[in-house]
Amino acid sequence: MVGAVAFFAVVAWSSYYTVPSDSVAVVQRFGKYTAEVPPGLHFKFPLGVDVVTLVPVKRQLKQEFGFTTPGASDPFQSPVDGRRETEMVTGDLNAALVEWVVQYRISEPLKFLFEVRQPGATLRYVSESVMREVVGDRTVDEVITIGRQEIESEALLKMQALTTKYAMGISIDQVQLKNINPPEPVQASFNEVNQAQQEKERLINEARREYNKVIPLAEGEKDQRIREADGYRLKRINEAEGDAARFTALLAEYVKAPDVTRRRIYIETLQDVLPGIGSKIIVDGSTASILPLLTLDRAREDQP
Repeated sequence: MVGAVAFFAVVAWSSYYTVPSDSVAVVQRFGKYTAEVPPGLHFKFPLGVDVVTLVPVKRQLKQEFGFTTPGASDPFQSPVDGRRETEMVTGDLNAALVEWVVQYRISEPLKFLFEVRQPGATLRYVSESVMREVVGDRTVDEVITIGRQEIESEALLKMQALTTKYAMGISIDQVQLKNINPPEPVQASFNEVNQAQQEKERLINEARREYNKVIPLAEGEKDQRIREADGYRLKRINEAEGDAARFTALLAEYVKAPDVTRRRIYIETLQDVLPGIGSKIIVDGSTASILPLLTLDRAREDQP
């Protein structure tokens, strides 16, 4: 009696199952796939006739390379030998320790479960192979500094292409580089080189700042000098043209009345010259000599 009750209890217990909201259930009957069940409470044939496998299709999963997050439940999330995974050779034959994270989702549960044996381990091998290829195509400076984003993008595309080729049922969401360091024996020398490069960049930036400060000022002064020269050129040309026009007009009047024009020119010349003369002596044409007058002027000027 007790055995029958226990049997029925086991049958009842194994006749239903619950699928979480972030997962689907793949049901196999005697090992053969029968259905893909959405989230919720469902029933099945008991005693191992139906086997249910939960697949978290709406959860973002990740694999870590070179480091481990404590409390990880996925056995393929953390590296077995993190040191070996991170040791890579760059395109310029330098060594680097590269740590990265691959974030992915299970897009096709059937392929994930049945097309590839241990898809989690396969994804680790694919990720490591792709990252070694991408890093090996670049210099160590690109890997550590300016080429990180390009490496992430290229690795993402290549990983997705391989997972699609292998029909793994996985969609790669993101590849993110973490710490990238040189090996410990050369880390001190590498840091010195890094500091020298930073100093070089600093000096280059200072030179560019000084260049941007001095060159525009010189350009402005050059433009100002050019404008001043153009203005002076136009002034001299206009003055010369005006003088030429004046002399031409004067010549025309002189031709019409030479005596009048000659006298007017004489008077105008005197008006320009006489104000600059200190002493003026006007003598008659019949005067025999002007020496006494000049003597008187000298004596007058010597008086206090």
